[in-house]
This record gives sequence, structure tokens and C-alpha cells, in this order.
Amino acid sequence: MSHIKISLLSMFTLCLITSQAARFDIVNRCSYTVWPAAIPRGGGRQLNSGQTWPLDIPAGISAARIWGRTGCNFDGSGRGSCQTGDCGGALSCSLSGKSPTTLAEFTLNGGNNKDYIDLSVIDGFNIPMQFSSTSNGCNKVLTCRDSNCPDAYHQPNDVKTVSCPGGTNYRIVFCP
Repeated sequence: MSHIKISLLSMFTLCLITSQAARFDIVNRCSYTVWPAAIPRGGGRQLNSGQTWPLDIPAGISAARIWGRTGCNFDGSGRGSCQTGDCGGALSCSLSGKSPTTLAEFTLNGGNNKDYIDLSVIDGFNIPMQFSSTSNGCNKVLTCRDSNCPDAYHQPNDVKTVSCPGGTNYRIVFCP
């Protein structure tokens, strides 16, 4: 009997944890190939024009980033380089990209069961980007079409972060 209680408790806890995870649909609407990268979860991949990369991010992730790399060339082992946003010559990034990079930054379930999202061009601008919420009744849309975008951080003391309820899903569009 206690075995059943422990199993039910474990399943309930797992459901609570996974229910706060978020789906990020990363969409390339550019006329060229973009190589999105994501840290600390996701790594990176090639995204041809018109393709979408569905990426599930677990709850509790903080100081995470997604950015687009351009002009990339990788060999079969995942080694190579990118003209913008390169992350140490790796296809699957484990460190931030080299400037210039337009960044989508986020923390999931960062406090009070809220997600915090923003765009940043502090490290420069390399590709137009839109970061939007897609669920939980949260209607946030941040857009950066050029280096002067008003929705993005331009310096560290800017306040451009917005919040959504924990467990919200998001879409990042390159060349919106």
C-alpha cells in the first residue's frame, strides 16, 4: 500500500514539474539559412528558410539564450564556423555566441511562478528577431528588426524584460 502512495506521489510531482516546462518554436522566415543556437539547453542546428525547430525547455532554467547564427559551415563531426554568432566553432553550442548577436533571453519559473523574457542587442545586431508568447493568455510580442529596435536592451541598465505565467509557450521568429 505504501508503495502505491509513493508511486502516486512521484507521478504527481513529475506532472507538476513537467507542466511548467515550455515549448519554444523557433521559426526561420529569412530567405537564407539560419543556424539557431540555444544555451544552456538545446545546443544548435541548421534551420533552412521556412523550417521550424520545436525545442522543449524544462522549468527552472535561468539566464538562457537563443540566437541566430549566419554564414555557417560545419563538417560531419559538427565542427566549423559561422560569420556571425559563432560559438567556438561548434554546431551544438555550450557557450554564448561571438558578437554581433541579437539575443532572445529568458528565465523560466524565475520567481512567483513567472517566466521572464527579453530581447537584447547589447552584443550587437545580426538578424531580425521576434520573441512572443503563445499560450496562457499572455500576449507579449517583442520585435527587433534592426539595431535601433525599441523592444530590446541596448545597454545593461535598460529595463525591457516582460513576464508571463510559468509554463507559457513561446515562438522565436527570425526575419519576422
